Amino acid sequence: MYKHLLIATDGSELADKGVAHGLALAAALGATVTFVTVSEPYPIFAWGGAMAGYTAGDELVAYQEEARRYGQEVLDKCRTSAEGLGVRAKGLHIENKAPAEAILELSQTQGCDLIVMASHGRRGLGRLLLGSQTAEVLSYTEIPVLVVR
Repeated sequence: MYKHLLIATDGSELADKGVAHGLALAAALGATVTFVTVSEPYPIFAWGGAMAGYTAGDELVAYQEEARRYGQEVLDKCRTSAEGLGVRAKGLHIENKAPAEAILELSQTQGCDLIVMASHGRRGLGRLLLGSQTAEVLSYTEIPVLVVR
């Protein structure tokens, strides 16, 4: 049925449930997995102030280094879990993109046939204010999405 799953994670406890669920499915189906974690662009509004030109560069570099370190940590944990279940997996850290955009692009370029991701299931004002990467993926994808709550 499914041969290549894209499992999106941000390393949170909720996302870990999605990873576990996706890995269990991949193991049962004999599917391969691509894990993805995404670092959003450095927030432009943080560049304010009279000394912005002097401090912003250092803050940007620190942000990028921490994002890379954290992304690697998240992916290492995912790959270890996959190995424990005998699932072939690779991990990709995408930088400077909105998560939904990166997930949608990667699902196409990697030839995935199922996206697995977690969602808080917020509604109304909470969803409007916080946004929903899952809702955006659901709106624009052409392949099935398994949402874990």
